[in-house]
Amino acid sequence: MAVRPYRPSLSSRYLSEQDRVFIADRLLAKWSIRRIARELNRSPSTISREVRRNSHPGTGSYRPYAAQARADDRRPRPKPGKIALNAELRTYVQSKLDLRWSPEQIARTLRREFPDRPEMRVAHETIYLALYVQRRGELHRELHRSLRTGRARRRSRRQAQQRQPRYRDPMVMISDRPAEVADRAVPGHWEGDLIIGKNQKTAIGTLVERTTRYVMLVHLPNDHGAEAMRDALVRSIGTLPAELRRSLTWDQGSEMGQHKAFTVATDIPVYFCDPASPWQRGSNENTNGLLRQYFPKGTDLSLHSPAELARVAHELNTRPRKTLGWDTPAERLARIWDVAA
Repeated sequence: MAVRPYRPSLSSRYLSEQDRVFIADRLLAKWSIRRIARELNRSPSTISREVRRNSHPGTGSYRPYAAQARADDRRPRPKPGKIALNAELRTYVQSKLDLRWSPEQIARTLRREFPDRPEMRVAHETIYLALYVQRRGELHRELHRSLRTGRARRRSRRQAQQRQPRYRDPMVMISDRPAEVADRAVPGHWEGDLIIGKNQKTAIGTLVERTTRYVMLVHLPNDHGAEAMRDALVRSIGTLPAELRRSLTWDQGSEMGQHKAFTVATDIPVYFCDPASPWQRGSNENTNGLLRQYFPKGTDLSLHSPAELARVAHELNTRPRKTLGWDTPAERLARIWDVAA
């Protein structure tokens, strides 16, 4: 039996009606399953499964249009999701999204809290699907606002080699920082920065401990100039035990113009990143992205009280982190204090 050559579509995820017509023609021509699969650029198991599942149940013959109808009936859309079918699971996921947990953090914590209940475990992709597809019975539509959004990429106004020294006192660069800081083996090394508010006039200081990812927020209600920044950092870091006051890494922002005075007051050395190199303070940059969910760009950050900053820091510090093996920063810090005690 003469057959015409066939050129399959390589982008199709499922067998199409045209694919099934091709399979039926080649089966009549006594082609092997492997030869058909090779022509369709499919796995032989795909073709074998297709013939087995969609052949006529009485005669065993493969009819392409009937096979297409059976395949369509077997794949109804949309299907109800696992979250929609389980009210307890849905309530749990919604409560954690209200706390701005990521879907992956939620999925990992479900495994810990319900190890013997598979109905209370769900993949993080399923949570994203429930948020974005918005089927009946899934998560509330407005919960997608709790997800972390991408932040704008920083742009340098001048080339790094054109920059002039920013501070009166010489900087100690990150290349001179001790090796123990880079490998995160010893706690007490911090990264810092500012998040800026409306019209560049208000700011909140952010500090992240490199080993535990523990967050501290610095209240700057009226001013974020060099002297105000120095005094606020001295107050904030002064509350820490000596074991957690080893170094501070910052970018070359003007707010650190009093870095030498800060070191004199606290005995904490300050190391500066290279220009336009935010990845050198990766933990702090990541945390600032999380904080923008609480303190959006373009808002007046002076309206937030120290109590509000403490509440936000507490939420971040009690949120499980993938990089910590799904421990929370607070748990990791507590272990350090227990050992020190």
